[in-house]
Amino acid sequence: MLFIDRFEAGRRLAARLAHLRGRPAVVLALPRGGVPVGYEIARALDAPLDLVLVRKIGAPGQAELAIGAVAEGDPPEMVAEARLIAALAVPSKYLEAAQRRALDEIRRRRAVYLRGRARAPLPGRVAIVVDDGIATGATMLAAVRAVRRQAPQRLVLAVPVAAPESLQRLGGEVDEVVCLETPVEFEAVGQFYRAFPQMSDPEVTDLLDRAAGFGGGAVAEDAP
Repeated sequence: MLFIDRFEAGRRLAARLAHLRGRPAVVLALPRGGVPVGYEIARALDAPLDLVLVRKIGAPGQAELAIGAVAEGDPPEMVAEARLIAALAVPSKYLEAAQRRALDEIRRRRAVYLRGRARAPLPGRVAIVVDDGIATGATMLAAVRAVRRQAPQRLVLAVPVAAPESLQRLGGEVDEVVCLETPVEFEAVGQFYRAFPQMSDPEVTDLLDRAAGFGGGAVAEDAP
């Protein structure tokens, strides 16, 4: 076990991001597990905490095996693991239906978590994309590509732990990578935490409410 829980991981990660304090930064967490990590980073940097909403697309009959991911956007950002899809002979109709379900859940989560609050603007800012860890990297790939389309001045990927090959794949998509641990033997993110409970929607909204004053409260203001 490398981390006590997500909050402790976030505090350790925030120490590695101290060079960004005072910069016009926005922390973008992947819910649900990335939110407590992002909360600690946003608090340390006094930066707004926002979300980047992305959903994994699991293989037929193997929901935990990621064959792609979709992130919110106009249009949505879709990542497909072409070799895996071909190897499993996944029908195109399955992918289309899975994408629709994922987008429905993304819309639900934004409505529940942010309740109409404005998104933090990214142009001219440092966007710090945060999760509690990276396994295959499909969801994070969709996330950083969706964020890149919003034209941040600099795009930083920050995670406590990641599979080495996945982190290498993502390195070319961002301007800076900050990762505390890259274990060679990597099966699942949860194996590197002493406490790794499933977070609930109310826990996510509570952290976002507590972070509303960070960075001048930019995320907490109502959209015009």
